[in-house]
Amino acid sequence: MADTDTLADEARETRLRIARHLADLHRLHLALAEDSRTLKRFTLAGRPGFEIEIATELIEQYLGSSDAFLENMRGRFEARLGLLRRGEPRPGTSQGAAPEDAPGHGAFWLGFSRLCAVLRRAGGRGLQP
Repeated sequence: MADTDTLADEARETRLRIARHLADLHRLHLALAEDSRTLKRFTLAGRPGFEIEIATELIEQYLGSSDAFLENMRGRFEARLGLLRRGEPRPGTSQGAAPEDAPGHGAFWLGFSRLCAVLRRAGGRGLQP
């Protein structure tokens, strides 16, 4: 039982750490959005080329970084799908017990299906030329 409690505590701490990172990312998004709003001053001053160049660089660099991160995460977890799938809860030792009778079976497959759907979404983000 102590191992289960320790793992539950670790999972909770991991979720909190990731939530903090995502909050930091959100703050960076807000800062980038604010900086991008100031770009119109170049066009208003008669130099739209500056706005175009900076906006293009911003979006290209952001997409490159985001796509690289998503591809890394997608590849990492797709490579683990087989191992994760083998973690399916098993039914008790009674003869003829169906896999769907195992405690946690439904929650496991709901979570696994959700991960697969997110990985498909991440894989379909590529921009068309």
